[in-house]
Amino acid sequence: MTAAENVCYTLINVPMDSEPPSEISLKNDLKGDVKLKTEALKKVIIMILNGEKLPGLLMTIIRFVLPLQDHTIKKLLLVFWEIVPKTTPDGRLLQEMILVCDAYRKDLQHPNEFIRGSTLRFLCKLKEAELLEPLMPAIRACLEHRHSYVRRNAVLAIYTIYRNFEHLIPDAPELIHDFLVNEKDASCKRNAFMMLIHADQDRALDYLSTCIDQVQTFGDILQLVIVELIYKVCHANPSERARFIRCIYNLLQSSSPAVKYEAAGTLVTLSSAPTAIKAAAQCYIDLIIKESDNNVKLIVLDRLIELKEHPSHERVLQDLVMDILRVLTTPDLEVRKKTLQLALDLVSSRNVEELVIVLKKEVIKTNNVTEHEDTDKYRQLLVRTLHSCSVRFPDMAANVIPVLMEFLSDNNEAAAADVLEFVREAIQRFDNLRPLIVEKMLEVFHAIKSVKIYRGALWILGEYCSTKEDIQSVMTEVRRSLGEIPIVESEIKKEAGELKPEEEVSVGPAQKLVTEMGTYATQSALSSSRPAKKEEDRPPLRGFLLDGDFFVAASLATTLTKIALRYVSLVQEKKKQNSFIAEAMLLMATILHLGKSSLPKKPITDDDVDRISLCLKVLSECSPLMNDIFNKECRQSLSHMLSAKLEEEKLSQKKESEKRNVTVQPDDPISFMQLTAKNEMSSKEDQFQLSLLAAMGNTQRKEAADPLASKLNKVTQLTGFSDPVYAEAYVHVNQYDIVLDVLVVNQTSDTLQNCTLELATLGDLKLVEKPSPLTLAPHDFANIKANVKVASTENGIIFGNIVYDVSGAASDRNCVVLSDIHIDIMDYIQPASCTDAEFRQMWAEFEWENKVTVNTNIIDLNEYLQHILKSTNMKCLTPEKALSGYCGFMAANLYARSIFGEDALANVSIEKPIHLGPEAPVTGHIRIRAKSQGMALSLGDKINLSQKKTSL
Repeated sequence: MTAAENVCYTLINVPMDSEPPSEISLKNDLKGDVKLKTEALKKVIIMILNGEKLPGLLMTIIRFVLPLQDHTIKKLLLVFWEIVPKTTPDGRLLQEMILVCDAYRKDLQHPNEFIRGSTLRFLCKLKEAELLEPLMPAIRACLEHRHSYVRRNAVLAIYTIYRNFEHLIPDAPELIHDFLVNEKDASCKRNAFMMLIHADQDRALDYLSTCIDQVQTFGDILQLVIVELIYKVCHANPSERARFIRCIYNLLQSSSPAVKYEAAGTLVTLSSAPTAIKAAAQCYIDLIIKESDNNVKLIVLDRLIELKEHPSHERVLQDLVMDILRVLTTPDLEVRKKTLQLALDLVSSRNVEELVIVLKKEVIKTNNVTEHEDTDKYRQLLVRTLHSCSVRFPDMAANVIPVLMEFLSDNNEAAAADVLEFVREAIQRFDNLRPLIVEKMLEVFHAIKSVKIYRGALWILGEYCSTKEDIQSVMTEVRRSLGEIPIVESEIKKEAGELKPEEEVSVGPAQKLVTEMGTYATQSALSSSRPAKKEEDRPPLRGFLLDGDFFVAASLATTLTKIALRYVSLVQEKKKQNSFIAEAMLLMATILHLGKSSLPKKPITDDDVDRISLCLKVLSECSPLMNDIFNKECRQSLSHMLSAKLEEEKLSQKKESEKRNVTVQPDDPISFMQLTAKNEMSSKEDQFQLSLLAAMGNTQRKEAADPLASKLNKVTQLTGFSDPVYAEAYVHVNQYDIVLDVLVVNQTSDTLQNCTLELATLGDLKLVEKPSPLTLAPHDFANIKANVKVASTENGIIFGNIVYDVSGAASDRNCVVLSDIHIDIMDYIQPASCTDAEFRQMWAEFEWENKVTVNTNIIDLNEYLQHILKSTNMKCLTPEKALSGYCGFMAANLYARSIFGEDALANVSIEKPIHLGPEAPVTGHIRIRAKSQGMALSLGDKINLSQKKTSL
């Protein structure tokens, strides 16, 4: 067996850099004083762990170290006897071990309880029945020791001996049952009860039946074991449920959070009655609110989400939505995100009103708190949740919109953009709310600080102002936001006459300040505040234009054109019509003039000039065709986009509900509990067993259709068939661990001694332990396991060699160099989704970009995209509708996230060169962006490799 397969209870960190001492120097040290002996014993333990045998030291340790009473030495000796080989090569016990056995019999009768207890713990690790047999009377006697530390370890020792060698203590269950009845200490009772669960379940049930009413008074460690027993009994024999379900209900009231959590989980598996589900869910919610650890909150939230996935439980949870919302008091963003998503999934027409009231309060609360880095993100989450509620329950929109529109003037652009998106959808979808939205929009319009939000607000006002009064209000707001016109002349005047107003103003305020404050205001203080005052006085739109942002001017021109054309259709008087159109044209002309002047920080772009000029031309001609384009087709485009979005959402919801619905086929067998065999009794897996397997990393993954084929794909040949030692490795990736299972075959007719696999790593990989040496008989084979830890998502390389000695040969050590093992990045990358806004934000933030040129023989754009998605594990964020049809080019956004939480973005821009004929391959680029360099480069390499494979 290799070191990885040996059962090891004690883990010791081994310093690799020190030179191993010789056996003679160790012997001398072991005969020295206590300090020298301690250090020598530590070195011996480390050497044995590294595969050295050191048989000559055994008698020295028995003679000079074993009789000592020093506690440190005794602790080290326990580790030494655990790992030292105790048998001869033919499997018989070493003679010296009889002396060791006698020493431990004395330790089991030692007056110090620590020495007794630690010796009992050591005996749990022994696998030799001959060593344990003489110690049995002393172990039994320890059950009656005055100290609980000795008694609880005696129970564990009896349990492991009974499990491994039943003949040594056949009456163990009876002995422990009698001990349990009379025991008072909680930890001893827990160990005894746990042994009975695994060794004799009927006795454990008998004991539980006698004290089932006192369960609530027991300590939490015993309560946890009782929950486990009830789960196992009811899992194996469902008819016992009625007997124990009351006990589980009582344990929901336990003072220990761990007991409450386990009891709630067990209750859900035992009963699907609405009262049981409600009690368990209520218990989970209390745990989330009372526990301060965010990891605990997230784990328990996941259990609630699992409950919701069951269609019959969802109805029960809907009544608890308001309780679930109490979790929002937690400041952690991830917890809040999950809570809001869960509440949104559970909301129904019965509780939507209460939900909206709570969310509105939370939104207002975020406005009052001091700015925290997560406050803005939380506000965004709340806005999106309210948006979803309003879309699903239109009656709520009227309550939500006035509160949310206050946030259009928010400093945080992302939250304001979410509000704007919501308002745009609401104004298009709910005709009855249009007057209210337009009124609120006009109220907050002047306070909007972000140019992007300003553009959106302008568009909404231009599109949906349908009365003469509203149109006049929009024009007034625009004039107010633009300031004095013509802009160029007024700005030049201001620059030229800047000094004069300063001199005039300086005297007045100085006198005023003296009388009010009792202090003198100097000339310099006044002049230093002047530029800031000028900035404040500048109206918002004028400020944007002078900063050189003329895209908002193009948006304003479109808005003015729309409202002017609508005004013409509403007002019959020619004079008023011409006056309004002239005013709109004047505003556009003055902006064009400003753009061409040297006043703005950046000059106007040609695109914006074209747009404003087009709007001027439209207003000068006022043709019916243009009227239709500006006032009807814009709105139709928005309507199409929103309906497509809604359709997509409905489709994804439908897919989700189809996944969750438990469909029963007409020819499915019906299982009758009374008729099923005991081993088929429960369709569910044992949760305790599953969680143990998950902790050990042995979870059974769903393999591909042919499990053998999928395993063979991961086998890497390390040496050639003609090498004296043939080796191949199966690479098993399990989240943060990689296990290399290396098959080593001796292809020679010689015995190979000290055959060692030496490995080294490149990249963010770390070798956990050094594989121990083997001896291979002629034409024999063996498996060596090596563990590697992974820290981040990037391509790693494992390389190394196999070194060995040939038995009887006088030559140096032989060496076979192994091929490199490339660790595939795809094992850590999983498809994920995010919104367009989040994608754009990450695209702007991530500094590492890798541009990959498309080099393939695939001739179809869609086929190429699907091939890239399959080979990189990424998800396409661009909707199917945007990719459908054929136009010779394609652009798509891809996104994935690694198991380490790293994001990877990609933008595919490909085209079909038509001039090269129909058989021409796809050309273009793929740009990859990531936060870390390794991720960007590794993904680029993966795309390059998969392209090359295709082109072969």
